[in-house]
Amino acid sequence: MVSWTGHIRRIWLTPSANQALLRKRGFPERDPHAKACLEMAGGSFIEGFGVAAQSSTAIEATGTLAKIDGARRGFAVEGAAMAMAIRDALPLGHRHHVADLLEAADEHIYMIHVGVGWSFARLPRPLRRAAARGLTDPTLTWLALDGYGFHQAFFHTDKYVRRQYIDPDPPLPTHHHPGYAPHAIDQGIGRALWFVAGADPHRALRLIEAFAPQRHEDLFAGIGLAATYAGGASADELEELAERAGRHRPALAQGSVFAAEARTRAHIAQPHTEAAVRAITGLGVTEAAAIATRSRPAGHTVDGQVSFEVWRRRIMLRWATDSTSPLPGTDRVKEGS
Repeated sequence: MVSWTGHIRRIWLTPSANQALLRKRGFPERDPHAKACLEMAGGSFIEGFGVAAQSSTAIEATGTLAKIDGARRGFAVEGAAMAMAIRDALPLGHRHHVADLLEAADEHIYMIHVGVGWSFARLPRPLRRAAARGLTDPTLTWLALDGYGFHQAFFHTDKYVRRQYIDPDPPLPTHHHPGYAPHAIDQGIGRALWFVAGADPHRALRLIEAFAPQRHEDLFAGIGLAATYAGGASADELEELAERAGRHRPALAQGSVFAAEARTRAHIAQPHTEAAVRAITGLGVTEAAAIATRSRPAGHTVDGQVSFEVWRRRIMLRWATDSTSPLPGTDRVKEGS
């Protein structure tokens, strides 16, 4: 059996658990609950990366990942996808590890796409396209850049968050609509802001306000996704976050809907998932997840627009129609759909 751990270490030293610690990253530890939620996410990612790096096949890795408890499993699969993408990029063995993982763990399709994007940040540019070869869904492929954006903001916080850097030549998982890349990356940066803020909604809002206004919508979508999927804040805090999002509340809700669908599809929804979705969207997890599944388009383009962006707009509009919560920003969603 080929041992992949040594090869992967030459590209990215297998991460140690302390890399997921908020203190190590310089992020605030606002309370024990928030700290535990965020550090659990990072630690589980690292665990999953190790599982995939040491497994002989994606099926073997999936069997091990399935034994991880539901609260942590999605993050572990994300880490495993990063390792499998690196394996696809290396000129050793076959190059369908990600495709095999997607087949063996289809219920985690969203987290697998995000995890592949992490590999873009660590691989030399010529190897990135090979790492993405297993991603064939024309809409979900953009989630890889969400993963890339998260990585950059998490590990290069001063550059991407405090100085609001924009990649002039970002990695592209698809040759369709390259100009859309900054939007997908900003959703990932928004997810990372939740960690940079220590799951404190007030800090997260201040961080977003420092960015150019045209980036706020994508960042709010990422915040909504992370606050729902990773947790760390109370329902009251998230209700306040939703109110303070103002005209960007539809984007915040769209991110929360994404998270609801990702956890529901994988059968790993947690009590905090239900509470967060209800606080942000006014809907239950099942209702929110259904919006995502019913709204998802096929193909790379819909009426000349990027399918991923069409998906997001459809979710915002459907949420504005279905939710019983106050809906600031609803008119703007209808105009932009």
